[in-house]
Amino acid sequence: MSALKPFARPLIALAAVASLSACATAPMGPVYGGAMSSTFSAADFAWSERSGPASIDGRVDYRRDGQAFACTGSVVLTPVTPYTRHRFQTLYGSTDRAALPASVVRSRNVPDPNGDYRSYVRQATCANNRFAYEGLPDGEWFVIATVSAGGDPIVLMQRVQTRGGRRVPVTL
Repeated sequence: MSALKPFARPLIALAAVASLSACATAPMGPVYGGAMSSTFSAADFAWSERSGPASIDGRVDYRRDGQAFACTGSVVLTPVTPYTRHRFQTLYGSTDRAALPASVVRSRNVPDPNGDYRSYVRQATCANNRFAYEGLPDGEWFVIATVSAGGDPIVLMQRVQTRGGRRVPVTL
């Protein structure tokens, strides 16, 4: 028995690593991290056309200077790709979250404005400051909503991730 003692610690460590790696889940769907490109590629969007078990349950709760803002139309869901990351960094100054006057977003120029990704964009109605998306594949998305409190509209943008068929709550 004492002959096994020198091997006991490495075996225990190996067993611990093996059990942890068995619990880890492999990433599902694209996660582009910091990758950006000004070149449109339809292949980068292909994953977003699939159906899946994930969903987004969203609401708008944006306030500024004591005023509550409300949705002014539909909420747009755009797949995250190297192209949209580059585009949104240019338009919103962020790829995570933004709240900017619509006039500022419209005034910014993006490279390759002809890159037509509209067919990959999903829209949902925003009623009573609530919106939802069903049947989504795993991946990363930009949620964009235009809101107003009677004055100049504000565009809200937030990046969200769907994984494992879960319902993702989003508050803009």
